[in-house]
Amino acid sequence: MFGAGAYGVELTVDDDAVERLLAVTPADVDAADELSFARNVFVPLTTACRYTCTYCTYYDPPGQASLLSPEEVREICERGADAGCTEALFTFGDDPDDRYTQIHEQLEEWGHDSIHSYLREACEIALDCGLLPHANPGDQTREEMELVADLNASMGVMLETTAEIRAHAGSRRKEPGQRLATIATAGEVGVPFTTGILVGVGEDWRDRAESLLAIRELHERYGHVQEVIVQPVVDNERWQQGSPDLEALRRVTAMARAALPEAVSVQSPPNLAPVRDLLDCGIDDLGGVSPVTDDHVNPEYAWPQLRELEDVAEEAGVPLRERLPVYQRFVDGGWLSEEIQAAIHADDEAGRRYRRLLG
Repeated sequence: MFGAGAYGVELTVDDDAVERLLAVTPADVDAADELSFARNVFVPLTTACRYTCTYCTYYDPPGQASLLSPEEVREICERGADAGCTEALFTFGDDPDDRYTQIHEQLEEWGHDSIHSYLREACEIALDCGLLPHANPGDQTREEMELVADLNASMGVMLETTAEIRAHAGSRRKEPGQRLATIATAGEVGVPFTTGILVGVGEDWRDRAESLLAIRELHERYGHVQEVIVQPVVDNERWQQGSPDLEALRRVTAMARAALPEAVSVQSPPNLAPVRDLLDCGIDDLGGVSPVTDDHVNPEYAWPQLRELEDVAEEAGVPLRERLPVYQRFVDGGWLSEEIQAAIHADDEAGRRYRRLLG
C-alpha cells in the first residue's frame, strides 16, 4: 500500500504484479507503429516553488523567483501561434508558499489571490492567441483544479516516484501521496491527464514498478491518463549524481509499456533521453517540442529540430504524426469543456489547425 491515505487516496499493489513487471525486458514489448509529438510553446508562468528538490534547476529561491506578466504571457503565446504551435505549456514551481512574499504581493497587485487564479487569466490569454492550454501547476486541491480545468485541453503533473527519497528531503519535502492525490483529483474532475516517472533520483527497481502500477490503477479507476513520460534525471548545476545508463532506461521504458493499457502512450523526451535506442522499447510519443522557446525545466538540453524527429521516425520505419495536447479519444469521448470545444471547432485559423491534426 502506498502512503497516500492521508490525502484521501488508497492504492494497493499486488506483489505478484510487481514481480511480473520487474521481469519485463525490451524483448517482451513491441515497437510502436507510429510516433507522435505536439508542437508547443513553453510559458514559464512562475519559478517560485514550495519544494526544494535537489535535482531541479527550475525553481528560484524567494527574492529571485520570476512571475511572468500578462503582457509577457501574451507575447510568448503570440510567437508560438505564429510558429504554428497548438499548445501553450504552462510550467510551474508548485504553489508558492508564504516565503514568496514578492510573488504574492505581485499577484495581489494584478487582482489575484492565488497563482491558480492568475493561471486562469493566463489560459484565457493563450486561448485568445490561438493556443490550447496545457497547465502543469504541481500538486493541486480539487478547488484549485476546478478553477482552471475548463480552460485547459489537458493538464499534468509528474508523479516522479511513489518512494520516499532523499532528493525530496527537507522541511518542505515533496510527498508522493500528495502527487497521487492530484492525479486522482484529475480523474474525479474529468481532466485528460499527463503524468510520468523520473528515473535515477534515488528510487530502486521495485519503486519504479510500484510507481507505474499506481498510475495504471488510477487510470483504470478514472480512464483519464493519456500519456506517461519516462524521464531520466540529467546532470545540471544542482544535480551531479549522473543519469541512469542506457540498459536501465531501456528496461524501465519497456516496463512502462508492459504496465500500461495500450491506449495510454509512453513518452520519451527527445532532448533528455536517447530515443533512437528506445524505439524497440514501446515508446510511441516524443512529447511536446517547441520551435520557439527553451525547455525551461531543463534549459541545458535543447529541443531537437523537427527534422531530427522525422529522422528518428524514419529510422524506426514508422510515420511521425503531429498531435494536439489532448488526445483524440478524449475529444471524441466528450471530456472537453465547452470553452475548449468552442476553440477546436471555431471557424478561424487556430480552429482549422486543430481540426487538421484531429483528422
